[in-house]
Amino acid sequence: MRKPRSIAPAKGRLAVLVPGLGAVATTLIAGVEAVKRGMGKPIGSLTQMGTVRLGKRTEKRAPLIRELVPIAALEDVRFGAWDPFPDDAYASATHASVLDHALLEQLRVPLSAVRPMPAVFSPEYVRRLDGPNVKKAPSKLELGEALREDIRRFVRENDCARAVMVWCASTEVYLEPSAVHAELGRFEKAMAASDPAIAPSMIYAWAALKEGVAFANGAPNLTVDIPALQQLARKQGVPLAGKDFKTGQTMMKTVLAPMLKARLLALNGWFSTNILGNRDGEVLDDPGSFKTKAVSKLSALQYILQPELYPDLYGHFDHQVHIEYYKPRGDNKEGWDNVDIEGWLGYPMQIKVNFLCRDSILAAPVALDVALFLDLAQRAGMSGIQEWLSFYFKSPMVAEGLYPEHDLFIQLTKLKNTLRHLAGEELITHLGLDYYEP
Repeated sequence: MRKPRSIAPAKGRLAVLVPGLGAVATTLIAGVEAVKRGMGKPIGSLTQMGTVRLGKRTEKRAPLIRELVPIAALEDVRFGAWDPFPDDAYASATHASVLDHALLEQLRVPLSAVRPMPAVFSPEYVRRLDGPNVKKAPSKLELGEALREDIRRFVRENDCARAVMVWCASTEVYLEPSAVHAELGRFEKAMAASDPAIAPSMIYAWAALKEGVAFANGAPNLTVDIPALQQLARKQGVPLAGKDFKTGQTMMKTVLAPMLKARLLALNGWFSTNILGNRDGEVLDDPGSFKTKAVSKLSALQYILQPELYPDLYGHFDHQVHIEYYKPRGDNKEGWDNVDIEGWLGYPMQIKVNFLCRDSILAAPVALDVALFLDLAQRAGMSGIQEWLSFYFKSPMVAEGLYPEHDLFIQLTKLKNTLRHLAGEELITHLGLDYYEP
């Protein structure tokens, strides 16, 4: 038995603050309220339903994650939000049409109580949306200070002991790191000058980190993938996680691609297309936002297959990703994948996947787990990039000089071993020789 890491207890209320009160956020909030009332099960959530094996298989020890480490209780969670549209969570959830109207009616009171604060928003960065519930200030630095005041006020008025922030808003236009992102002092000067390289998501992240609030990026935006905000996170002792929730088509890729590599089956091409509606689909219909998403979705195969190690198998495959906005589909996204592979002696084969998924139904438990695990990390004194949460993201954040691990099962092993480490339990290597050797 190892010595467990010192973790502060999950006492008091936890504020879960979400920029973006759209389909994902309202499905998350409604789901938590439904689970609290016994109206549904938290299917898809590791923090609520997952277990961790401890010790040898013969010991048959597999406690729930929330019994192994002190996870905040759902009864203690309070949701706050920002959105450019003034609709409360009930109205927004009704408009999103993810959940049944009968369920939403039963949750009308708690959902109606979640009213979005005016957002830091600009159609410069999300071109297909615009709304009236927007903050005004002379500079981006002052907008950030206004967000800091929002955080303090929400925590105070809701009697919360601590807070986390999870970006659930739309995908911003593609931005590349520049000189203003390289160092915190330069970044804050650029905020004061309202530099166009400072996107709204960065202002939210800056405000959260300044307030000692852990931040997770659920979209493929650049946001905290910059040295300036990572410096701030370390300085403040605050955890970071991201980016881009891994839910539908990319989740399937991070399951299938490891199988190809494990069996050394060659890949000639992988053609992916998505059709989706709702706010996410409308935003991604803009070429700038689509580029941000495409870069996120394209990266997984290269890292999993490692063509530099297996040039004969993976050195020349054609990988295409297409996203089409189709309004009638709403939140019910459809992902088509055609995978052209080769086996023994180069004989061709194909894999075809048609994943008819509900995007927000998959994303809601991911957002919940990320929020609760970030709160755990904060109470355990962990700061900066939390690579052990890569399991939840399309483009996992890693330290400079490291390549990201995309294989879903390696990511899950990393996550569970981190929980074992925190609890003072032995890490599991799956070697298993001690069962057979004398």
